[in-house]
Amino acid sequence: MLISDLLEETFFAISANKVRSGLTILGIVIGIGSVIVMIAIGQGATGSIEASIQSMGSNLITVSPGAQKSFSMVRSQRGTSTTLTENDAQAIFELSGVEAIAPQLSNRYQLVYKGNNTNTQVVGTTDDYLTVRNITIASGSFISDLNNESASKVVVLGPTVSEDLFGEDVDPVGKTIKINKISFKVIGVTASKGSSGMGGSQDDMVFVPLSAMEKFLVGNEYLSTLSVQAESEKVMDTVAADITDLLLVRHEIIDVTAADFTVQSQEDMLESASSISDTLTILLAAIASISLVVGGIGIMNMMMTTVTERTREIGLRKAIGAKRKDISLQFLIEATMLTFIGGILGVILGVAIAWGLDIFGLTDTKISLFSVFLAFGVSAAIGIAFGYWPARQASKLNPIEALRYE
Repeated sequence: MLISDLLEETFFAISANKVRSGLTILGIVIGIGSVIVMIAIGQGATGSIEASIQSMGSNLITVSPGAQKSFSMVRSQRGTSTTLTENDAQAIFELSGVEAIAPQLSNRYQLVYKGNNTNTQVVGTTDDYLTVRNITIASGSFISDLNNESASKVVVLGPTVSEDLFGEDVDPVGKTIKINKISFKVIGVTASKGSSGMGGSQDDMVFVPLSAMEKFLVGNEYLSTLSVQAESEKVMDTVAADITDLLLVRHEIIDVTAADFTVQSQEDMLESASSISDTLTILLAAIASISLVVGGIGIMNMMMTTVTERTREIGLRKAIGAKRKDISLQFLIEATMLTFIGGILGVILGVAIAWGLDIFGLTDTKISLFSVFLAFGVSAAIGIAFGYWPARQASKLNPIEALRYE
């Protein structure tokens, strides 16, 4: 039998019962569309996390107090131990390959301006924080060396804090707020940066001189974090290793597993975050794939019904010379055609939904060619896998018995 004849027969067979064919195709459409959307959401989340980590700073190495065993513990454990000092920061700055270092001492406090108040993260730091953490100033200025030398009670607000205390379109520079009941003069507002996913949004923070934080707010000199900027990406691993060796010596620790600090580079964060998000993407795709299996079962059910309805036709074809492979191929092509049509419509639906989610800002999505090719591949595989059994059953029918079938 010619391929053209097979395709023509397939078209007539599918169109003979449009409602049943349409419902069967719908199952595949939903399955394929779900897989594409779930993969797009997962990859969008991966891209968003990576962009957030990259925005934290360039060639960034983070040193945190306390022993931390995984990426997920960085935020929860930071600042719970008192093991890092400004002397540690100065020693690290003198290492080869270190471009800049920003010591940080942070805690949450209540901020008040007249009748407005907010509870947020207060970070005591130095002027190098601006460079190390890629912060830009929207108005006013950032903390200077002079502010730190004199322990000036000045503060730089994140845009979210500024809006909470002063409202929109109000420049707070020059005004005075209270942090933990102590007056601080606003000298600047940072530009909006968004959430980094690592210790919260830098838009919802305020920055004061490290010396003022130690003297007026916290009352101790132990640091919460050290943000180190390496000279280039190539020397990050070397600098991280040198920092570890230096602090082990300074803290008189012999066994590295007993270290009372954690050194983590930006690359480590990216690898850990990517691993987690990739696992999430696979999980989402696996859940969505369940609907594909259900759709495949629907194809098998339809094809078995079709074989039963066309028993006499199969008998007649065999009686006039049709071979088993011709009958089998006929029904296999019908099943594959159903899934192929469903695959095309499913790709269109999935891409449209993923695009809509991104456009309307509901969630970040990223559509990849991999997911589209995967959808076509899966749809073809389902057609073959779930269409094979009905096609095989049709080819095995006895022509005499088939012609007698009522």
